[in-house]
Amino acid sequence: MEAKLKGHRIAALAADGFEKVELTVPMYALRLAGATVDVISLRHGRIRGVNLHEPASRVGVDKTVEEADPEDYDALLLPGGFINPDLLRQSQRAREFVRAFDSAGKPIASLCHGPWVLASAGLLQGRTLTSWPGIRDDLVNAGATWLDQPVVLDGNLVTSRGPQDLKPFVQEVIRHFAQGAAPQPERRIASADSSSPQANEPPRIVLEAMRWIPRPSFRTIALMVFGLALLARRPSKKTLRYAS
Repeated sequence: MEAKLKGHRIAALAADGFEKVELTVPMYALRLAGATVDVISLRHGRIRGVNLHEPASRVGVDKTVEEADPEDYDALLLPGGFINPDLLRQSQRAREFVRAFDSAGKPIASLCHGPWVLASAGLLQGRTLTSWPGIRDDLVNAGATWLDQPVVLDGNLVTSRGPQDLKPFVQEVIRHFAQGAAPQPERRIASADSSSPQANEPPRIVLEAMRWIPRPSFRTIALMVFGLALLARRPSKKTLRYAS
């Protein structure tokens, strides 16, 4: 592969529960194209990937989100997975990290559930993108136009639906990152009619995979009991009541 990204530094923002192929495949392709890719996360050490619902191998973290400076990077990669973006979107520092790339007009690439982080960072008003169909309503409610297409490019943002679109996604990401900063697109007022319709049923492959989820091991049960015990020891907060 031609070294189109030689000299480029890419931040891959991910947490535990990232969909393995959505991080490792683009990261490998970016490095093959000459880029330096740092894994930025919420903690030090090695974060756990998943294959749908099954635990997968770990990936080493280069810097935490507190340590990493967005100015040191040319572009941002946000992989998906069910758990990873849910953790990231709850982190103020992660949201600020993502906003810094958008404010500078730097390229941002995301797929699957990754755009959840963009929504929580407040970056989707008037934007056009795609994602895993299951979060279509979240993105539309955040002000975006959602399209059921393999790859959608809007200004500095490139998005795909999921692992099934990895080949065109990686090709577009390399081209997109090589171009560098992009002008911000004109923000449009989204309407329900401008988005692709909601899905009529969830993907069959996911339903079938969940049918064969293994029984929890003794180690898993022990960890759950330990975690619940820790939560039970925390002082409870008063319930807020609102007058009707």
